[in-house]
Amino acid sequence: MGKTGGKGFSLARRLYTSRTLGLALGLLCVGAAMYPLNPAPWVWVVMLLNAFIWPHLAYQWARRAKVPYHAEHRNLLVDAFLGGFWVAAMHFNPLPSATTISMLAMNNVAIGGVRFLLAGTAAQILGVGVGWLIFTPLFIPETSQLQLYACLPLMGLYPLALGWICFRQAHMLGRQKRELLALSRTDSLTGLLNHGAWKDQLEVEFQRCQRQHQGGAIALIDIDHFKTINDTYGHVAGDIVLRQLSKMLKQNLRAADVAGRYGGDEFCVILPDLPLNSAAAAMDALRDRFATLGYEQNPALKVSLSIGLAAFNPAHTDATLWLNDADQALYEAKSTGRNRVICCGDGMPHHELLDPV
Repeated sequence: MGKTGGKGFSLARRLYTSRTLGLALGLLCVGAAMYPLNPAPWVWVVMLLNAFIWPHLAYQWARRAKVPYHAEHRNLLVDAFLGGFWVAAMHFNPLPSATTISMLAMNNVAIGGVRFLLAGTAAQILGVGVGWLIFTPLFIPETSQLQLYACLPLMGLYPLALGWICFRQAHMLGRQKRELLALSRTDSLTGLLNHGAWKDQLEVEFQRCQRQHQGGAIALIDIDHFKTINDTYGHVAGDIVLRQLSKMLKQNLRAADVAGRYGGDEFCVILPDLPLNSAAAAMDALRDRFATLGYEQNPALKVSLSIGLAAFNPAHTDATLWLNDADQALYEAKSTGRNRVICCGDGMPHHELLDPV
């Protein structure tokens, strides 16, 4: 089923519940108004069919339609037409008529706004016209006490049911919106923040450091010779390496740290309120642990990391300058042998490595 059809089927299911309840309660309201008029037997039959058979027929019609959304809108217009028909049949008895019209109007506004309210009103007027031709009604200006009480269930329970359905729909839409927002900010392969979302967080951290006069560090992480890994072991192996690194970042970073995939084989980390030496020690431990990982599918595969670190610099006027510092440190780490952590301005690895890759 297509996107539109799926949406329409969901609408049909919601309206099936509200229509079944509304027409059953409406039978009390209309029946109490019709009873003193002593209508023909066929009128009672039509009333019962409308109350107990039509909701199921409408649902099946929408369910089997090519585009359930459009079919359900036709069903709503039929509801409005029948509502107008019963208003005329009740001889415009004030309270039952007003209750019927207002419940239908509320339903139409909830489903399609003002535009559909106008379409439903036109269908109601057509229904009144057909009812007028059949019943040639007189205006009954008074509503009896029995008719008043018969209208109360529809007036009380149906708006409650419709409100609950609308609340559930709004809640579901809110949840879906939050999920879509999270997906739009997340890298699909690694589950970390994507490039744009991480840079947004970097800007937030930069502003916080400036405002609170506190320090911090950022790290850019590059998987050494990643293209060679893809060429030698295949892109599936490359994806496994990327996921392994993201998993290790999630497991080893502090709750306050913010990790993201900057792009390709580059990752990035914000380390709030962490001195540069401590950040370097944390990144060096990460580098060391990652280098010892084994890969069952490719036992010969060994992977190392080059990491560039930069501390927050109060002299910087823009977060991009902070990022440039980390990028320069990463460049030095890669150009001086890889498999090392270098801090901006140091030009030396955090720990001297015996076997740089």
